[in-house]
Amino acid sequence: MKQRALFLDRDGVINLDCGYVHRSEEVVFIEGIFDLTRQARHCGYRVVVVTNQSGIGRGLYTEPQFHQLTAWMQAEFARQGGTIDAVYFSPYHPTEGIGPYRREDPSRKPGPGMILEAQRAFELDLAASLLIGDRPTDIQAGLAAGVGTNLLFAPHPLDKPPETPCTVISTLRAAWPFLRELQA
Repeated sequence: MKQRALFLDRDGVINLDCGYVHRSEEVVFIEGIFDLTRQARHCGYRVVVVTNQSGIGRGLYTEPQFHQLTAWMQAEFARQGGTIDAVYFSPYHPTEGIGPYRREDPSRKPGPGMILEAQRAFELDLAASLLIGDRPTDIQAGLAAGVGTNLLFAPHPLDKPPETPCTVISTLRAAWPFLRELQA
């Protein structure tokens, strides 16, 4: 039987997006993120982070720095009882990347590459999975991969409705009913 996943963007969903976060002292966790991941685990979901990290490609920080922060974040989640199963990242940027990082890559959202890689690794049922992102590109990646439920996290009122079909939530707790609905 295939498993379901809760796909989470990092900056703007897991932590405040303060611009190219790459050190633990820069991390401010979004209210409700630990409760959300505990609830997802309780409902039988894998928890998978899919994050564009063009700061690597732009030369603002290194892949080892990203991995060090990721290990720290995963330890924080484990302490809170909300284990993260995997983290996928795309360091590329088509115009601002430096050297080998300057390219179009299917892993970079809105491309579905990271989600599809997780699907293969965990034999996921994407139609029964859920994605939460804070940007239209997150939602576009979910739709392109065939993720069944795509939620746009917008803690502040939007200037205009999203152009991409999705449900808008203003708190992470608002995602809980979707986890339970998909569980049924």
